[in-house]
Formats: sequence, structure tokens, C-alpha cells
Amino acid sequence: MDPITAMYVAQGLHGLAYGMVLFLIASGLNVIFGMMGVLNLAHASFFMLSAYLGFQFVSLTGNFWMALLLAPVATAICGVLMERFLLRKVHAFGHMGELILTLGVAQIVLAGVKSIWGSESLPLKMPPILEGQVAWAGLNYPVYRLFIIGIALVVMAIMALLLYKTRLGKIVRAAVSDAGMVNALGINIPLVFTLVFGTGIWMAGIAGVVIAPILTVFPGLADQVGMDAFIVVVTGGFGSLAGAFIVSIIFGLLSSYGVQFVSQLAPVLIVGFMAVVLAIRPHGLFGAREG
Repeated sequence: MDPITAMYVAQGLHGLAYGMVLFLIASGLNVIFGMMGVLNLAHASFFMLSAYLGFQFVSLTGNFWMALLLAPVATAICGVLMERFLLRKVHAFGHMGELILTLGVAQIVLAGVKSIWGSESLPLKMPPILEGQVAWAGLNYPVYRLFIIGIALVVMAIMALLLYKTRLGKIVRAAVSDAGMVNALGINIPLVFTLVFGTGIWMAGIAGVVIAPILTVFPGLADQVGMDAFIVVVTGGFGSLAGAFIVSIIFGLLSSYGVQFVSQLAPVLIVGFMAVVLAIRPHGLFGAREG
């Protein structure tokens, strides 16, 4: 392929890779909101925490794959502890109590990573097998970015199987529609909530580890990616995984092509797209109307 076509394809793949990372973060946030009605403002902070834990595991073991396995699990455990011992306590105070609590947790996580790892950017080295580039039809493209796309697709497939092919998935989808009815059937809804919350944090944790070798690990990571993820949730529609997926890909492509061709206006493209969508559909592309 000619150089110009190769450039367009490469930028498209860059956007797809970033969009898939956004989807991992936004889908976890969406599942939590869709089932529990909790807008977790600490979600992006757990994403950042997983990146730091991934850096620490790689520093201790020298094994990226071990970090990719353990860091999201450790982060999910932290999220489960927050849900079990903090979030449940303020549930009676409504959404305002949940927002204040999760915002406070986000600040605690930020202060914690600064005190432990400092404020400097920390590089997380990718495994040697994923270094270098793959050549195809005249296009040289980084192997690691293809890996990001692949692992996001694998996680998405696993979540789809769990949600639509297992009994637990049926319970989760039923609880999203009517938690009271599911609880009346004798199912332990608080336990299901905890599992869903932990799974959502785990997905964000995976995103944190896989994006770290590209963006490095630093205290502003939650703000840099987390804001885009929240915009994805709002634009796609609260509780809609399909909306989160489609908007994540659109945002990834807008970001990639925007940086390449209109770098100073790239952030405006994303916000502008959100504004247009919400002006036409205030509940988001796939969000359900209230009432």
C-alpha cells in the first residue's frame, strides 16, 4: 500500500487500540451503574492504581504477564473492600452520599500512589515478545498495540459469555431490570452486587496495566484517560454496553485522527461529538428514557 494509505490505516489502528482501552474502563463503569445505580467517581483511580501495581509487580518479578494477571485482581479486591465496607454504609443516603464517598476514595488513592511511588513518571517495560513491529502490505505497525486490541476483544468476549450464557449473567441482567424482584426470589443481591462491582474494577485494572507501557505510569493517568471514559458512558447511555463499545471506538478514532490532522482541536472533536449526541438524544445513544 502507498505511504498515505499506510498512514491512514496506522492512525485507524491507533484509534482502535485507544478505543478498546476506553471500552474496558467504560464498560466496567457502565455495568456498575446499570446494576447498582452507583456512579463510581473512583473508577478511574482504580485504573491508575492497577497501572502502579503492574509497575511494582514487574519491578519485583521482571515478568509482565505476572503483573497483567495479579495487578487487576489486587485492584479488584480493593474495589470489593470499598463496596463491602464503605459503599454499602452510605447507600441509605442516596446518590449524593455515594458520589462524595467515591470522590473521597479517589483522592485517597491519588495521595497513596504519590506517597508510595512519588510524582515522577514511571516506565513499565513491555515483554520482549511484544516489542518491535509487524509488517503487512507495506505497513509496519507496533506489535504491542495489536496486543492491546486483542486482549480487549478477549475480555469483551469473556464478559459477553458470562452475561448471556451463564446463570449468573441471567441474574445480573434481571437485577439490572428489577433488583427487588430478583431479591424476592431468594437470590443474594448484595453478593451479586459485590461480584459485579469487583468485575467492573477488574476490567479497569486490565486497561491500566496494558496502557502503562505506552503512556507510562504517573499520578495524572486517572485524569487523562478517566475523563474520556466518563464521556463515553454519558454519550453511549448509562447502563448500555453496546453504547459504550460504539462510542469508545468513535472516540478512539476521533482522538487518533484529530491528533494527526488537527492536533490543537482534537479535544474539541470529542466534546463536540458528545454535545451533538446529547442535544439530539439527552439520554445518550443507547440509554433508556426515564419514566
